[in-house]
Amino acid sequence: MDEINMYMEMTVSSMEDAVAHLQHELVKVRTGKASPAMLGGIMVEYYGAPTPLHQVANIGTADSRTLTIQPWERKTIATIERALFEANLGITPQNDGEIIRLSIPPLTEERRREFVKKAKACGEDAKIVIRSARRDVMEEIKKAVKNGFPEDAGKGKEAEAQKLTDAHILKIEHIVDAKEREIMTI
Repeated sequence: MDEINMYMEMTVSSMEDAVAHLQHELVKVRTGKASPAMLGGIMVEYYGAPTPLHQVANIGTADSRTLTIQPWERKTIATIERALFEANLGITPQNDGEIIRLSIPPLTEERRREFVKKAKACGEDAKIVIRSARRDVMEEIKKAVKNGFPEDAGKGKEAEAQKLTDAHILKIEHIVDAKEREIMTI
């Protein structure tokens, strides 16, 4: 019994991690508004080591369509600018010698649809992780029943695992729908 409860707890943890990861990934999907999170995965060559951009510069928003990047060391401006070009954001950095500005262009209908597809793909990936966690716990429950765990209690645990799965998939669908509305809002 304790073993099955442990597997159920691990399953819940795995499902919650999948939802949290989805939310983290969706922050990176552009919505037409400037957000420092858009630059989250960009690495800059800093003293010979790849370093996250936010560790070598202050990233802020000047207005709803402009990001500002102010390096802590002036000499890193060129490497930051190169990293932004290599990141292929579709945005040309403007460098005035002290601050780099990124003007976020308004999204076209076609680009909005691409971003919605990307958000839905992230949602599907999260659902796959959740279904995989459900499959794993179901296998463990079946093994426990074969090893003497009461069959009716096993069926109850399977139903509980299915309820968890349904709840987390519904949560993912709500998150993705909200992101889709955010992307499609002009």
